[in-house]
Amino acid sequence: MKTYTVKKDQIVRSWYLVDAADRSMGRVAVDVAKILRGKHRPTFSPHLDTGDFVIVINAAKVKLTGNKASENVYRHSGWPGALKWITRGDELAKKPEEAMRRVIRGMLPHNRLGDAMIKKLKVYAGPDHPHEAQKPVEWTGLTMKQGE
Repeated sequence: MKTYTVKKDQIVRSWYLVDAADRSMGRVAVDVAKILRGKHRPTFSPHLDTGDFVIVINAAKVKLTGNKASENVYRHSGWPGALKWITRGDELAKKPEEAMRRVIRGMLPHNRLGDAMIKKLKVYAGPDHPHEAQKPVEWTGLTMKQGE
């Protein structure tokens, strides 16, 4: 029996719309990372980019559970003494698109393959997005909230 590997010209990319309103940031990020990697497809290969495009709306309305709003997020420019930090709650209030993108990027491979996957992610703080021409389909395979 031979292993089937999808060819580059056989990959058909779809557009999915994910609404993050009133959902946990981590739960949304897991679903989005799964779509970006292509793990929802039967033709998934870990060494190929078989994922789809994802539009995340209402990123400003996402929830942080527990004490995550007071956790520090660190970044460094590479220059001496340039370590900076901000709390997750403040980052979500000031730049919700970047907060969501950072969390999703952490769930993707940390190499050139992950760089290609993150380019297919579009994040918007509100409910409006400029991708109506692509006819995105609302993602219904979302994970359930705890207790449901």
